[in-house]
Amino acid sequence: MDCLDKEKGIFLVSACLVGLATRYDGRIKENRDCRLFLEGRVWLPVCPEQLGGLATPRPAADIVGGDGGAVLDGKARVVTVTGVDVSARFIAGARQVLVIAGQQQICGVCLKSGSPSCAVRGVQGVTAALLARHGLALHEF
Repeated sequence: MDCLDKEKGIFLVSACLVGLATRYDGRIKENRDCRLFLEGRVWLPVCPEQLGGLATPRPAADIVGGDGGAVLDGKARVVTVTGVDVSARFIAGARQVLVIAGQQQICGVCLKSGSPSCAVRGVQGVTAALLARHGLALHEF
């Protein structure tokens, strides 16, 4: 698929990047650079954490003992600031995003930096790791 042609293909995008109140703290923090990148393109917002059954707002969480790939492999965990292991929820949400990607002609995925679900660089998030394993093009904002 020619993803350079703005009229072809669909992008998945972290819902928080496009101004939806899906962040862990319920705040809206739209990303202008992401919106500019998506301008003129077809896109679908997704929130892996909500798709995994977590509420908004919810306690902040971090990956402990590795990265998103290690969480998928059962070698690391996602734990909230209150000490609750939410790894299963993060994995379930990542799998739901992958299902959605498989049902569409996805050109790429725009993901939120610094997120235990979506980070592409640094400590890669759970969803980013799963999507990368399946060959999707990831863009971080």
